[in-house]
Amino acid sequence: MSHVGVPRGTSRKRRSLALLTTGVLTLPVLAGCSSGGDKTTGSGVVVPQDIAPAARAQVADGGTVTWAIDAMPATLNAFQADADSATARITGALLPTLFPLDSKGRPRLNPDYLESAKVVEREPKQVVLYRLNQQAVWSDGREIGAPDFVAQWRALSGKDSAFWTARNAGYERIENIERGADDLEVKVTFAKPYADWRSLFSPLYPKQVTGSPDAFNDGARSTLKATAGPFRLRTVDKETGSVALARNPRWWGRTAKLDSLVFKAVAPQDRTEALTEGKVDIADVDAAAAHRIAQAAADAGGSGAPPAHGPGSEITPAQALRSWALAHGSDEEAAAQAQEARDEKARAAQAYAAEEGELRGYAVRKSLEPAYTQLALNGESGPLADDRVRRAVARALDRQQLADAVLRPLGLPAEPLGSHVALAGQPAYKDASDALGGQDTKEAQALLAAAGWTREGALKKTDGTKAGSEGEKQDAGKKEEEAGRPKDDDRTDGAARREPSGNDGLYIVGDDDKPGAAGGAATHVLAPAPAAAVQSAALLRQAGHLGGTGVSEDGPALIAAQDRQPGGAAGAYAPVGTAAPAQGAADSARGPLGKNGKPLTLRFVLPSGPGSASLRGVGDRIAAMLDTIGIRTEITKVSDDSYFRDHVASGDYDLALYSWPATAYPATDSRPIFAKPVPATDGSLLVEQNYTRVGTDHIDQLFDEAVSELDEKTARDLMREADARIWAAAGSIPLYQRPQLVATDKKLANAGAFGFAAPHYQDIGFKKPQSAGAPANKKK
Repeated sequence: MSHVGVPRGTSRKRRSLALLTTGVLTLPVLAGCSSGGDKTTGSGVVVPQDIAPAARAQVADGGTVTWAIDAMPATLNAFQADADSATARITGALLPTLFPLDSKGRPRLNPDYLESAKVVEREPKQVVLYRLNQQAVWSDGREIGAPDFVAQWRALSGKDSAFWTARNAGYERIENIERGADDLEVKVTFAKPYADWRSLFSPLYPKQVTGSPDAFNDGARSTLKATAGPFRLRTVDKETGSVALARNPRWWGRTAKLDSLVFKAVAPQDRTEALTEGKVDIADVDAAAAHRIAQAAADAGGSGAPPAHGPGSEITPAQALRSWALAHGSDEEAAAQAQEARDEKARAAQAYAAEEGELRGYAVRKSLEPAYTQLALNGESGPLADDRVRRAVARALDRQQLADAVLRPLGLPAEPLGSHVALAGQPAYKDASDALGGQDTKEAQALLAAAGWTREGALKKTDGTKAGSEGEKQDAGKKEEEAGRPKDDDRTDGAARREPSGNDGLYIVGDDDKPGAAGGAATHVLAPAPAAAVQSAALLRQAGHLGGTGVSEDGPALIAAQDRQPGGAAGAYAPVGTAAPAQGAADSARGPLGKNGKPLTLRFVLPSGPGSASLRGVGDRIAAMLDTIGIRTEITKVSDDSYFRDHVASGDYDLALYSWPATAYPATDSRPIFAKPVPATDGSLLVEQNYTRVGTDHIDQLFDEAVSELDEKTARDLMREADARIWAAAGSIPLYQRPQLVATDKKLANAGAFGFAAPHYQDIGFKKPQSAGAPANKKK
């Protein structure tokens, strides 16, 4: 099996996984919301944030805003393993963030805490000098200073295992922290260069939290002894599921407009009810809730026409007339039943109308979330251990169609994502998908044929030979044995070993009548199929060109002459001489492929919860695309709770859909996601956060070079080259940037769909009432 984690002694920052669980495939274009996007050369489409911006002079002083979060935070210590999005949201209003992100995902110096911060020495060692805002103090009155930086460094350096921390990246590179010329200066000296130094000390905790293991591990889970933001922590009430913040009287920046800010735990499926009952003012919502709000706004005219939606909307005039006739007929029993049914529908319609009245007080703010959805291909074993099969899967996908299905109904620009390490608008973004190639059914079929998967192969079986890439590995093992080298006899088909449990929902795309494959033993070694060497070299040479270096991968140095033919388009090609299915054989090409009598079947695991309808819709589209090239998919639906833990993280899948949050520091944050798995002493794999189990030494080397490169342009070029090689490896296929839908009280300003940018909590508030005779504010 594979182990998920970081080897002891390794210090890397771990990114939280974001699963796409909101339904966004059926929502009509929302009226009253900006839907345009700006396209900058080489940067893709950038969608602006949608927060109802208003000058502070237009925002009233006072009031309370209730903000929905998914659940109560398990901890208020952002550096612990169980910290989540609620932890980040709450601490963002309480603690210093030295370099918050702007609307394009770029870190910007925060003048509330810093006068300046810059690299003042590069040789012999990197030295960063922070000059603090002289007014910056903790809520207990103590100045923010070097002792806080020192305590946080020691807690997060990884040198003291008594501190239970999940994030160490960058801190382990620090050699020393000391006071500068005065109390306002903090001098940080690095033992090794660190390009992402701006990511450090955010959030910054007081030394009371980071100064001892007990305080760090337990003291900051449910309270904070001191804070330094526009708000201070007032109460944490687990019974009511709320965290209340109050305006910080010691705050030296722009005074918070609100008196208090309350974060309340409301499950995503309960958001519509919470909105209709007026329990929350801000809430991330799914398509169903957003649709209800849009419909409520559209029905505000009250024309008197029958409702177009909700209870009773499905009744035709003929049905309504028949119901009236039954209720007023001579059969008293039938009349009573009909009247009871009519009364019940009337009550439901009345309640629905009341809910719509409440929903008209909300607006749906929309943008693109700083996260992307990907198709993950598990390359640890089975057919997907062969990189040709992975590339065939990738080239069967119409990523534009998938992006259109998710984003266009929302009125958002639909453009497939072209990078694993940055999103559109960020400095490191560059579309490197040409390293793999676009949708091409013929090329996909040719790649499968080169890997030995054919329609004829599904009809016959050679005795003693296993199907898929495992059969190739057996043949390779025999050749190695003849040459005096050991062979691996224990490999089995990864898809075959993953028999779904009795509780899983299973159906097979491409062959609904055949059951799943039989069980087998697990495999532990990640290795490419032997026959893929020349193909990999050619593809990775293209990746090197796209990365701007032209340097080939650390695979075979010799490249076949046929791979040097001029005039070819960039992408993944089957070896020359491999014929794609004839044009006239379209119907037969759609038949299942196989090898030695075993069909090519991939297990596609998807979450089954009500909030995961969008993800399942995307999965169904992908399964249909794979069916056109002869790949069957066993779609297995599992509970949302077990989806990531028991399937994605453990490697119990062939195909899966999940999302990663964006970062301004890809050299640090993306490294564990794409790091090459490392064999453990027990023969299993240590995969860090690389749940696809696909990686190369060269990709790791590029990340390592980038994180130590202090020249920003050079570091960006290294990340772009790494991204091109990640595309070529075909373990992760980015699909689209996730949509962000946020319901807010229409009277709220400076809150909504923030996109990349960190909220300015002190500016959030309710708009002042308009004076008599003032022009109406038409922008909602």
